[in-house]
Amino acid sequence: MSQRKKNLSTMKMLGRQLGTARRGAGLTQIGLAGLVRVDEETIASIEQGRRALKPDLAALLDEVLDTKGMLATGVANLPEIDQFPLWAELYMEHEREAIALSWYDNAVLPGLLQNEPYVRAVLRNRVPAYDEDEIETYTALRLDRQEILRRKNPPTLSFVVWEPVLYMEIGDRSAQLRYLRELAELPCVSLQFLPMSSPCHAGLDGPFTLLETPDHHHLAYAEGQRGSQWVSDADEVSILARKYAMLRTQALTTQDSVGLLDRLLGEQ
Repeated sequence: MSQRKKNLSTMKMLGRQLGTARRGAGLTQIGLAGLVRVDEETIASIEQGRRALKPDLAALLDEVLDTKGMLATGVANLPEIDQFPLWAELYMEHEREAIALSWYDNAVLPGLLQNEPYVRAVLRNRVPAYDEDEIETYTALRLDRQEILRRKNPPTLSFVVWEPVLYMEIGDRSAQLRYLRELAELPCVSLQFLPMSSPCHAGLDGPFTLLETPDHHHLAYAEGQRGSQWVSDADEVSILARKYAMLRTQALTTQDSVGLLDRLLGEQ
């Protein structure tokens, strides 16, 4: 069994143990979430093996559920290579908590805007290839991240996407365009496309994401072929923020971007 499969199996086992202990204590997922001050979705995702259990939460759950250190021990015995690299885990944690998120992409649609067929197609194009179990797990994880779009108090979300991405035959293109059109109506979402006809393009160096944390720290995240990196240096974050501001001026307005989606859907 590969190291990755072992990790996924261990996460699912820890999730089952948590679920058993919770039910044994007579608690619902929402009841346990309230006791350890996380949201219900966090408990559900851990129990289903879709989210890694972190050491500090494991220790708190052991205390609340009186599981004698079982969960903390399980986390401590996880292999060194986790379900995601540390930077990816950190990104997803900040993404869940962000009060504002700005995302530029030029090769695929941002993960928060991908429907299920698109997600699966992206994962199936990965080299080296994922196996079917990994595709199922990562599809669920990516779709799970999209819950922030429909929260009662969602973050402010801005997306700028280079227009050629809309013409790629990945997954079910028509269904994906309809999904984008639906998301564009959400009050928390600003969706803009940078047209191919634009003579100016501030994002030629590649995709990146800007986040604002609840305590108003500004962070950035940049992706590349061989990995991704956090950017926390204030000067470097400022450069990316200025690039994003320029991209928004070079892109179509939100209204014209919706018009582009409507034209493409009319051609289907």
